[in-house]
Amino acid sequence: MQKAGEIRRWRWNVYSEKVMDHFMHPRNIGEIPDADGIGMEGNPVCGDVMKIYIKVKDDRIVDAKFQTFGCGAAIAVSSMVTEIVKSKTLDEALNISKATIANELDGLPPEKMHCSNLGADALKNAIEDYKSRHAQ
Repeated sequence: MQKAGEIRRWRWNVYSEKVMDHFMHPRNIGEIPDADGIGMEGNPVCGDVMKIYIKVKDDRIVDAKFQTFGCGAAIAVSSMVTEIVKSKTLDEALNISKATIANELDGLPPEKMHCSNLGADALKNAIEDYKSRHAQ
């Protein structure tokens, strides 16, 4: 029979160092009060919910923040999304996929890949929100 400490060590070992770093020290937490776009995505099965805020200038994302209710992988994904999206054009940001996010985190366990979907979808929703507010 496994001891509790061994189980805890095993659980942490399934995540890459980058996932653990972004979970333990998330970047860009919070909201942008005057955000140009806000996107939200959730998973009713696991209960994770991500909200991404973006600030745009000259068709380029200049700032991004997040609020996430979810597991460690969901927090790491949100943190990474806000890091990789900064300074990208809106079109470049729209090309950020679940695979892009998972690769930037050096992988996610198969049972946590849905978190990278949530991150990519919340970002796309924020960009769509921005575009709808600034439709010409």
